[in-house]
Amino acid sequence: MSTITILPSLLAADPGRLAEECRRAVAAGANGLHVDIMDGHLVANLSLGPNVVAMARRTVKVPLSTHLMVTHPQHFVDLFIQAGANPLLIHVEAQCDVRAVLRAIRGRGVRAGLTLNPETPVEAVVPFLDEADEILFMSVHPGLGGQAFIPQVLPKIADIRRRAPNLPLSIDGGINRATAVQAAEQGAHVFIIGTFLFQAPDMAAEIVALRRETTAAYGRKTEALE
Repeated sequence: MSTITILPSLLAADPGRLAEECRRAVAAGANGLHVDIMDGHLVANLSLGPNVVAMARRTVKVPLSTHLMVTHPQHFVDLFIQAGANPLLIHVEAQCDVRAVLRAIRGRGVRAGLTLNPETPVEAVVPFLDEADEILFMSVHPGLGGQAFIPQVLPKIADIRRRAPNLPLSIDGGINRATAVQAAEQGAHVFIIGTFLFQAPDMAAEIVALRRETTAAYGRKTEALE
């Protein structure tokens, strides 16, 4: 099975103490950090920028999963890679040549991820599975933290897992222990978690529990169908 990966999302961190929050998450046992970049166009919010990625890169020595929620990601690839992003994820809904942007990211020696929104059919990403190093399923409508998990996303995870069994599958939005287990059962193993972790009384204990429970659940439902 794939290794369970827990990535606290800086969108939910205290914005006045981001460096400290990066260190706290890593000390709690996170495998890396997740940074959401929002342009106010593809999603109805603005957040962070390459300077935050660069700060995190100076502060901690873990992977920085950077999610470009932007309409024209082709204009920002070099900027965020220079800042230290890896992997770098774009949206299949973006206004760009998706294949070309994925290739450009990989050409820089960085893992390229492809994201789809909850309402986007899974067929939208299927043509690019050979160019993607990761598929990220949004389980909320992107733009704001703290939203409720959308369970209709779960069958999409199982679908891609069957089509590309070795491809890393991640999920972001409304993730807590219960929803992480549901996603793990379908074959997700990278869990991007904001509010639940940063507001937890003991982040380290929650990461231990998340890793234990998702490891036990991983692929359980899809394997039952094979």
